[in-house]
Amino acid sequence: MSSTAVRRTLLYLALLAGALVSVAPYLMTLNASFKTTQGMFSTQAWTPAHPATFSNFSSLWSKYDMSGFMVHTLIVSVAITIGQVVFCSLSAYAFARMEFPGRDLLFWGFVATMMVPQIVTLVPLFFIMSKLELADTYRALILPYVFGTPYGIFLVRQYFRTIPPDLEAAARIDGAGTWTILWRIILPLSRPILATLATVTFVNSWNNLLWPLMITSSERTTVITVGISALQGQFASQFNIVLTAAAVALVPLIAVFLLFQRHIVRSIALTGLK
Repeated sequence: MSSTAVRRTLLYLALLAGALVSVAPYLMTLNASFKTTQGMFSTQAWTPAHPATFSNFSSLWSKYDMSGFMVHTLIVSVAITIGQVVFCSLSAYAFARMEFPGRDLLFWGFVATMMVPQIVTLVPLFFIMSKLELADTYRALILPYVFGTPYGIFLVRQYFRTIPPDLEAAARIDGAGTWTILWRIILPLSRPILATLATVTFVNSWNNLLWPLMITSSERTTVITVGISALQGQFASQFNIVLTAAAVALVPLIAVFLLFQRHIVRSIALTGLK
């Protein structure tokens, strides 16, 4: 076997090991959702459920408002995702294509706020929402994130800069305005990065715990992460119920990734080619 084949084999083995380490917790969570309480404590985490039971799912839906929590989370996540795709695209186009005084200084100053931990802004945000009488509402969950984030604007702006300026110049010669160029040229060419931004935003919104835990206090606005957190207290000794809830919460994230994975891979490939 040649040295190239040996290196390639070792590389694939390392990638396989990394994939197994990454996927193992999710497989164990799914496996645990089919175990009884006794089976959880009498077997190893990787031991297949035998016999498999669906009683955990029925108990979860009958004793706990899991469907309501998922609907709340879906509403918030979809609203934030749509808002970020729209506003990040507008901001990114301004920073990538338009000329105005202090553009680069403003952009890099805005991007620098990514270094500020989220915990620093939680208390001011809480007071702002309380003063506006928005606490425990969908608006309080959505407004802090819907108008874009430094990461999202940076991601889309860098992609916009890879689009040849000649396309925009040709469109302006044909009489196209800024909105026409953005809508009919830039955005159609940027579908891969917009799909990536939508996926990342949806996953982050779905998994967000700290802010919803602070700003909500009733079941009518409780999201899935807060619901599972409360579930850990209610079913502290029944880890199979808690892990069943975690497995249910994973389903929408897997569906979103499978839906947009082609665009995500394409965006990474195109960025790498640039």
